[in-house]
Formats: sequence, C-alpha cells, structure tokens
Amino acid sequence: MASPQPPRPLIVRIRNWVGDVVVGLPALRLLQAQGYALTLVARGKWAPALLAGEGWAVHVQPAALADKVRQLRALRAECRRLDPGFDRRENALLLPVSLSSALEMRLAGLRAVGFAKEGRTPLMARGVPLVQQGHELTRYFALACRFLGVDATPPPAIGLQVLPAKAAEAQALLAARGVTGPYIVICPFAGGRVAIPGKPTKTWPDFARFTALAAAGLGLPVVVYPGPGEHALARELYPAAHLIEGADLGVYAALLQRAALVVANDTGPGHMAAAVGSRVISVLGPTVAERWAPWGPQVRVLQRAPTEPGPWPDADEALALARALLALP
Repeated sequence: MASPQPPRPLIVRIRNWVGDVVVGLPALRLLQAQGYALTLVARGKWAPALLAGEGWAVHVQPAALADKVRQLRALRAECRRLDPGFDRRENALLLPVSLSSALEMRLAGLRAVGFAKEGRTPLMARGVPLVQQGHELTRYFALACRFLGVDATPPPAIGLQVLPAKAAEAQALLAARGVTGPYIVICPFAGGRVAIPGKPTKTWPDFARFTALAAAGLGLPVVVYPGPGEHALARELYPAAHLIEGADLGVYAALLQRAALVVANDTGPGHMAAAVGSRVISVLGPTVAERWAPWGPQVRVLQRAPTEPGPWPDADEALALARALLALP
C-alpha cells in the first residue's frame, strides 16, 4: 500500500480585522481538508490568541516592508525544506485585497493567488475575479475554491475552536467578578465605519440604555470585555455591567461561548460570538446585513427596514427580542 502524501505547505496572508479573520475560517479549513499545511501570516498581534485552538502556525508581521519580506522569505525557505517542489507551484494565498500585500509576496519570491484588485494581478501568480455579491464569508470561501479548483458549499456554522485552558481562564475571571451562573455579554464597541457612502458609525446609539434595562429587567448579570483603550469608556457608559479585564481574544472567545446571550454591534466580537455557537443579537444600523452580519444559525439580526423611521432599532426592541430568546416572561 502506498504511504499517504504529506501535506503541502501553503503560506496564507489573513485579513487585518477580527471579524474578517473569523469569517475566513471556513476557507482555511477547506484548504486544510484538501491536503495543505497552513502557515498563516497576520498583521494583528491578537491573531495567535484568537486562532490558538485551530492548531495553525500564526506569524505576526513586523511593521517595516523590508522586515515583512525577510519574514516571508524565511517562511518560504522552511516550506521549501519540507516540500522540494514548493517553488514550482502556486504556494501562497492572499485573503486581503490590498496592493501592498501582493507586493510583499512578490518581493519574497512567492507565487501568490488572490483577488484581482487595485491593479495587483501582475504581482501574483494568478488573479481571481473579485466576487461582488454575497456575504464576506462566501467571498473568501469562493477564493479558496478557485485556488483549489473545486466546487464546495460554505458550512452553516463556523465553529471557532476554544482551548480548554482559555475556557478555564474565562471561568476564573467570571468567578472573580461574582458571576457563577448564566450571563449576558454586551459588545458595544465597534472600530471603523460602515463601508457605504458617508461612512456612518457602526456603534448603536442606544447601547447604554439597553444595558441598564437589561441589567435591571432580564434577571441575569451583564458582562462587558472592553478592548485596549476602552476601559474608562466602559466604566462610564455601562456601570451596571461586570467589567472583565486582563484577558486575550482566546479568553474572550471562551467568555462569549459560555454566555446565555450576546448582544453586539457590527464588530469583531459579534462575529466571534456567532463563530463559537453562541446565541447572538446583532444590532445593525446602516450596515449591509447580507454582507456583514455574523454567520451562524444562532444569530438574530435586529435592523430596521429602510421604510421604517430612524436608522437604528431602539433599546426596547432589543430588550423584547432578548426576553424572547431567553424565554423570559
């Protein structure tokens, strides 16, 4: 009997934001299922903690272009050591659509495949036409399918893996705040703005009122985990919530996974909550839900129709939906 073929090394540059990384996971798993051993390159220092449960090597990029190229060349050399034919095939995948990410790959001698955008196709081994419609998850999944030459359907759930050690750390942090039973997590912070004309904010203006109502009326403690630089604002706007500090994104994923309900803006933690299988209320204003809503069967999008007054739902609408999902009177 012939011995099985060893996995083929593949260098993958993942996206720069938490939500984009999360919805790119099905594409990465498809590549792995087709026999590729993934080496991931990320811009965010948070990426190794977020993906710790997945088992992939995650390398954080340095800041300077020369150092990025040097890092990629070192990874290329290691992949070539594992696979003598590495340089003779398409050996890298670009999930970002920037010109700079393609340039870094080209300068490192890698044969990358990515979306044909910003005139970068000459820098890559192959440019794939950019998918204009559908959810961001299906875009990344379609790119992986084109790279592999297969036809596959995205999964209904993402299933972000959480390490048991991170779950234990999350439980200890909750206990230290006196939270030992079911709880609600709010994700009120949202970086950036909506990618539509005018660039409106993604932050729900009624989040503070909802938090006060939820803490008083839902019978469950409310938990908030602010990111760097958000702690003072969390204390000011959400005094009724239990503040969790001193954790990384792996622990945050475990906090979200244990929650009875997560209420989130259009933000990375909302995508994380859906990816770990939590029940999620995704409160959206001008965001295009068909493209950016969290992906998963437990997600309920709360968004007003264009014909209704005001761009955002109010706190009472969210509270009523929370009561229904928690089966409260």
